[in-house]
Amino acid sequence: MTTLPAPVARRRTFAIISHPDAGKTTLTEKLLLFGGAIQLAGAVKSRGEQRRAHSDWMKVERERGISVTASVMTFEYAEKTFNLLDTPGHEDFSEDTYRVLTAVDSAVMVIDAARGIQAQTRKLFEVCRLRDMPITTFINKMDREAQDPFDLLDEIEQTLQIEVTPAAWPIGMGSRFLGCYDLLNDQLILMDKAGRGEKPHQTETCKGLDDPKLDELLPADAVAELREQVEMVRGLCPKFDLEAYLEGNMTPVFFGSAINSFGVGELLKGLVTHAPPPRPQPSIEREIKPDEKKVSGFVFKIQANMDPKHRDRIAFLRLCSGHFKRGMKLRHVRTDKQIALNNAVLFLARDRELAEEAWAGDIIGIPNHGNLHIGDALTEGETLHFKGIPSFAPEHLQAARPVDPMRAKHLGRALQQLAEEGAAAVFKPRVGSDWIVGVVGVLQFEVLADRIRTEYDIPVRFEPTSLITARWVDTKDDILMKKFIRANEAALADDHRGDPVFLARNAWHLDRAGDDWPDINFLATKEQVA
Repeated sequence: MTTLPAPVARRRTFAIISHPDAGKTTLTEKLLLFGGAIQLAGAVKSRGEQRRAHSDWMKVERERGISVTASVMTFEYAEKTFNLLDTPGHEDFSEDTYRVLTAVDSAVMVIDAARGIQAQTRKLFEVCRLRDMPITTFINKMDREAQDPFDLLDEIEQTLQIEVTPAAWPIGMGSRFLGCYDLLNDQLILMDKAGRGEKPHQTETCKGLDDPKLDELLPADAVAELREQVEMVRGLCPKFDLEAYLEGNMTPVFFGSAINSFGVGELLKGLVTHAPPPRPQPSIEREIKPDEKKVSGFVFKIQANMDPKHRDRIAFLRLCSGHFKRGMKLRHVRTDKQIALNNAVLFLARDRELAEEAWAGDIIGIPNHGNLHIGDALTEGETLHFKGIPSFAPEHLQAARPVDPMRAKHLGRALQQLAEEGAAAVFKPRVGSDWIVGVVGVLQFEVLADRIRTEYDIPVRFEPTSLITARWVDTKDDILMKKFIRANEAALADDHRGDPVFLARNAWHLDRAGDDWPDINFLATKEQVA
């Protein structure tokens, strides 16, 4: 097995995934507190400035109390460098999450202890499974009335078809929840019940279930229940198997309460010990290994207007190999141009600092003016096309019109930027003047309208259309493609990259086109390979 350079071996790049309201953003904040990256966590639902969660920086996120875009946060803990990607939980913004999962080496799946596995959790888990990604599970909100821990383990195992092994065990639940017993290290660490925004302090510790100190620290009934349940766990559940976890076949399960900081320290220590360092990345040409000397990376996300004063656009680049140094020149493979990276940044949500250096596994931000697209590769010269960065056919299509018709061109530019960012699919029909906007979930229309109004100063209306879906069209036969385009001009549009798209009025329209043109591919998912 290859030995990774020490700075690469220290990296842990992971995403947090969950159904909405499972407590993902609160957990993110507590991980940052434990890592010393922030001194005080903001609470999403409290008032005033406190309402702003540290990773939810967009205006619309603060107003709604939901995450609609992925954030990147880098912090140090236990001599490891963590790159944490907090993702939108709301299914209407899941496309951003799918792309983020191409840029991480493992994931933490957050589950609400009362609700168990929910639809969005299952969907995101399947995306991780396609990549054989190691998954750590955190069952949150044990401070509320919850399902029985054994039932939760059984549900994860049965629903997701993955082996489970508890890494920590809850001591009580609801109002009787006192903390967690660390099964991997066979110890109890009691934390004080920290306020929402504060870092908790360790108060007591004891080693092993037979330690008499345990009887002093916890009520007699809680100790008896803990000893009995841990004995059952050790008899019923398989031992943690690092290899099975790294192959995506076993998930260690931590229990806790992110809001009270219980279980967060155990989770973080578990990630330090078990989460993988940067893994090889697939490209069309070959597999890219993290210990290679030359720098390579791919853009998995574009974010516009993180700083509204400067109308900036940041391309998020996952470094796959090499040692990046500020000022180095990299080849932009799609355009075959050299880019000097003098102002690349590292992130703490909205805050950033100039990246003097970075290694494989790190996420750096590259300010640019629209020349970098999702899926683009940057290398020290080699032609590489990274695989697996998806675009999905939209499930809802509406026409976008400016309230002031004189601002139609401005709206077109704003929509183009939002499409390059991956916030929505934007199509320019070959016949007619309207822009057609496609999204995965209808809430995205509200968010887009709000962003276009506040970030670009263009009030906009989204209006229903007779269209139900869009499909990218593709064939290796150029003559056939020209014939198809001539015959279907009225149903065709171009996406923001100029690729042809078939806009279907109904299911019959799409089926008929498929029957009439059997050698044309109508694609619902498209890999963004630059």
